[in-house]
Amino acid sequence: MTTSLLALPTARGPVSAALLEILREPGQQTAVDLRDADPFGDDLHLALHLCYELHYRGLPGVDADREWDPALLRIRAELENTFRSALRAAVPGGSDADAELDALLTEHEAAGAIGFLLAEGEWWHVRELFAHRSVYHLKEADPHAWVIPRLSGPAKAGLVAVEFDEFGGGHADRVHAKLFADLLAAAGLPDGYLALLEHVPGPMLALVNMMSMFGLHRASRGALVGHFAAAEITTAPSAQRMDRILRRLDAPEACRFFYTEHIEADAVHEQVMRHEVVGGLLAGEPDLAADVVFGVQATGFLEAQLDQHLLGCWQAGLSSLRRPLS
Repeated sequence: MTTSLLALPTARGPVSAALLEILREPGQQTAVDLRDADPFGDDLHLALHLCYELHYRGLPGVDADREWDPALLRIRAELENTFRSALRAAVPGGSDADAELDALLTEHEAAGAIGFLLAEGEWWHVRELFAHRSVYHLKEADPHAWVIPRLSGPAKAGLVAVEFDEFGGGHADRVHAKLFADLLAAAGLPDGYLALLEHVPGPMLALVNMMSMFGLHRASRGALVGHFAAAEITTAPSAQRMDRILRRLDAPEACRFFYTEHIEADAVHEQVMRHEVVGGLLAGEPDLAADVVFGVQATGFLEAQLDQHLLGCWQAGLSSLRRPLS
């Protein structure tokens, strides 16, 4: 991979501006006022994303010890509470995990942004989609690894089996994050970790933040499992469609390979997640069923938010990114 994030990003509003000031100046007592913050907006989600990055690979110019800075953890908790409350209010809830997962297995005609790409998408649209997804795929499966020590029995064994495949089955050149870096390079895009962060707007950051929020809280282990199951169940069909789009556009082989790899792998992962991970978790902790449902529904809600953003911009002939790609 090429160079990753070289400097702290530009603020997107008062919340992220206040957080960036605290990151740059240890001991800074700047208040973070969330009263007018959009719980799904760019400003809040850049701030939350930066808080979480302290637990992943860190931030340029920020001391590693600040991962456990009490002031930053308090701010992170406030951001999380705002986001989590809005997510819960946005989804219907329930406790029938089987019904939620069954619904994901129903094949629908491709619509939304993927339908647009299938019908009339151009190479610049696809490159923008790659840029959005880079914020997750360059750390693919990392957020889900947080939940491993919080599971036991079949749920732990099944989830670790899926993660083993995501991390290349012991082969560094097959790690899915490496395959996406290869895709970016083949598409003529920066392939460094977070190298495209300044381009990516709130809807995609919210999706990745949801994964981190669920993964970093033991109390959200059911929601993390629900999210991961939803992601694995829906990936194979979406990857098949992406391969069709890339074949139509005569995309480089490295771009196609990332998706064809997921078609095969996630068809197996779907069954493991459904029966071993979700089934094993709820067999031992049936009271987590509502949390599993929340994870599934929250994933669907945020994916729909991103889809609406992409489609609305592209149908208007506009870039879907904060800063268009060169």
